[in-house]
Amino acid sequence: MRKLDRPRGWGFVIGAGILKPLLYATTKRRWLDGTKIPATGGCVVVVNHMTHVDPLTTAHFVYDHGRLPRYLAKAGLFDVRVLGTFLRGVGQIPVARLTNEAAGAYDAAVAAVEAGECVVIYPEGTITRDPELWPMTGKTGAARIALATGCPVIPVAHWGAQQLLAPYAKRPSLFPRKLVTYQVGDPIQLDDLRAKPISPEVIHQATDRIMDAITELLAGLRGEEPPAVRFDPRARGVKEIGNPHTDDEKGGNRR
Repeated sequence: MRKLDRPRGWGFVIGAGILKPLLYATTKRRWLDGTKIPATGGCVVVVNHMTHVDPLTTAHFVYDHGRLPRYLAKAGLFDVRVLGTFLRGVGQIPVARLTNEAAGAYDAAVAAVEAGECVVIYPEGTITRDPELWPMTGKTGAARIALATGCPVIPVAHWGAQQLLAPYAKRPSLFPRKLVTYQVGDPIQLDDLRAKPISPEVIHQATDRIMDAITELLAGLRGEEPPAVRFDPRARGVKEIGNPHTDDEKGGNRR
């Protein structure tokens, strides 16, 4: 564990006090190369997303390596009275996905990075739709923030949290404890792209590098070869947000 880079505040004190004992009781942790996350300064940590529980395991991992994670979280969570108060207390950033209001989340994330904070982003934008849980095509938000700020972009891959809670499952499998492995890669090289005028092509190149780096790390953890072509929900006719196995509007509001 590394000393935190800044005071926690009441939200992180309460959150860590509740969540860490629960995660210690239900998971075994294998943290690899966590010190590659910068100890101080603004950065973007990009992570694969497989289950509703991995924001908690990811927060645990980042917190144990000395940073207070700030997430881009779906705006609907902030409407839940107690949860919304807690999320604001730990400085999380609401994002209204697939709407014009998402620009406000981008501005807030840029401001957080420029203020020296660690912003955690799931570049897929939702739980992967790939049937084998490989990273799918990425959204451009992480790349745009990185290009705008010049901050380090740190790829992280994890495996095992899906055994604790399967994608879109409602009931966790708490026992026996599940092994959750996280590995951090080297900062993604974007300097050549930063030297160019920002354009859709440059942003997509940066996004592809981000997704490639995460996928390569995950392939190492799994000891398997990823698909030659990344899963694309639009090309496959799968809805981009919400539970892909339901058609109801309520399900569409879920990550």
